[in-house]
Amino acid sequence: MSDHFKITPHNAISDSDIARVIPCKKLTMNDPIRWLALALKDASREPGLTLFFGLIFAAIPWLIIELVQLTGWHLVIMPAIVCFMLIGPFLAACMYDVSWELEKNHEPTLRHCVKTLKRNALNEWGLGILLMILMIFWLRVASLIHALYPQYMDANFINLLPFLAVGTLVGAVFTLLVFFVSAFTQPILMERKVDLATALLTNMNAIWTNKGPMMLWAFIIMLAVLIGFATWFVGFIFLMPLIGYATWHGYIGTIETKRERHYE
Repeated sequence: MSDHFKITPHNAISDSDIARVIPCKKLTMNDPIRWLALALKDASREPGLTLFFGLIFAAIPWLIIELVQLTGWHLVIMPAIVCFMLIGPFLAACMYDVSWELEKNHEPTLRHCVKTLKRNALNEWGLGILLMILMIFWLRVASLIHALYPQYMDANFINLLPFLAVGTLVGAVFTLLVFFVSAFTQPILMERKVDLATALLTNMNAIWTNKGPMMLWAFIIMLAVLIGFATWFVGFIFLMPLIGYATWHGYIGTIETKRERHYE
């Protein structure tokens, strides 16, 4: 390893020309469940803001579907998803702020949530653009897989199975990639006010160090999304704020802080 990229104890990279890596803790398989329990507590303490943000998360996919049905133009999905990938991190930051304020025994307000968006806006926009690029690339690969389907074949399950399998595999790879770069990146940017590279490397290091618990957390997020779609987005009203609050507690429980922090 070069002299410009030395790894010090406790998973911290202190001598790098690129970025620093904030040390992480060692998690157990019970930790993601504990994050959800703390998230439920936050939701019960702040039902108004929880419902407000939940309705926004449910409205976004519903509006996309309505636009497609009204216009008959399926390409509207692309710009809609791009816009969501850009504003998504800022919407998530509002939910993190609710948990952060509750942790400090403050009363969360919508005004304070909005003010939080200005803490590290430049790097948060950078994260949004990075996620947008990944999403566009994902959509282009999906279009390519669809284009490879022979038009002369009957659209039955047996004929579609190979393409469904390939599409599912590619989607899973991209989903893991997005998770690998964004699981705790946004909370790090919001609280630490560090650069994007530091937040990304810190997030990747935390996931790599805690593969089992973090894969369980990824499965919980995926399950929440599937339930949301299965309930025609109604499930998002409760599940998305819950995932947002739990992500904040996951960040606090995973990334080392200067002083010990507890919220029980």
